[in-house]
Amino acid sequence: MNIGITYDLRDDYLREGYGYEETAEFDRIDTIDGIDDALKALGHTTDRIGNVRQLVRRIASGDTWDLVFNIAEGMYGVGREALVPALLDAYRIPYTFSDPLVLALTLHKGLTKTVVRAAGIPTADYAVIEDPEDLQRLDLPFPLFAKPVAEGTGKGISESSRVDTHAQLSVLCAKLMHEFRQPVLVETYLPGREFTAGIVGTDRDAYVIGVMEVLFRKHHEGEKIYSYHTKANYEELIDYVIPEQEAVQACSSVALAAWRALGCRDGGRVDIRMDSLGSPNFIEVNPLAGLNPVHSDLPIICSLLNIPYQRLIAGILDSAVQRIGRDAA
Repeated sequence: MNIGITYDLRDDYLREGYGYEETAEFDRIDTIDGIDDALKALGHTTDRIGNVRQLVRRIASGDTWDLVFNIAEGMYGVGREALVPALLDAYRIPYTFSDPLVLALTLHKGLTKTVVRAAGIPTADYAVIEDPEDLQRLDLPFPLFAKPVAEGTGKGISESSRVDTHAQLSVLCAKLMHEFRQPVLVETYLPGREFTAGIVGTDRDAYVIGVMEVLFRKHHEGEKIYSYHTKANYEELIDYVIPEQEAVQACSSVALAAWRALGCRDGGRVDIRMDSLGSPNFIEVNPLAGLNPVHSDLPIICSLLNIPYQRLIAGILDSAVQRIGRDAA
């Protein structure tokens, strides 16, 4: 197959003057190299397209591909991750990973939790704060946890994200709404262990490729919050481990149920945290999970389980090809 690759290269945006946190979700060149090399090793030809603007120019010039391997995150709006797949749908070009509906839904953490809860999957009680007046109607017990409703890679999350008083919450929500220009998700704080589950496949064919636990090292000071700073400095602050089988099974059950309920496709991650009773709760889903061969969570899970990176890419690609074939039939 001739496979195009769509992505947002972080260096491109940094050269345009954007900041490091603004571009935190975008990819490094070694991520694109890794995907490209894996696809070529699987026998395919590749074409590096780039971001949505570059895709528009390529399509306008008449270019097309048998399949697009899409990891483009987009820059603006809650629907930013849906831009590339929506454009590809318009030209009937098949692609990997989830469709525009799923990507727009799952970027909004509040709407995602609404769907997940309706499906009977455990998730912390929550509210979406769109205006300071919404805080006056908030009826959730402290401690609470607050974060931007539509960001990833820990953006907007810090040790101050856990709050114990209404005054702290008001200050934090005002800060987040001003900085990120979007609503804030407020939810009951879950004090237990934290995990992420890697998933490959679609619907009934989806399976958990592995579950890893996020452990803070003993010299870490302050609140144990898996924040933007922590993720950026994980090699110093965090240990990733494969937990005991009981935890793997419990997290896998929640992760797969959420993945299927949301209609996610081909591959990604589901983040899970345990409550005070040790029961796993859905936190959020990442249907466009990072694929850096060394530093991204999904490949780290595979590395801990001795699963080669090329096999991960092959599994994602196989899922896409099989479902596209079913749709065509």
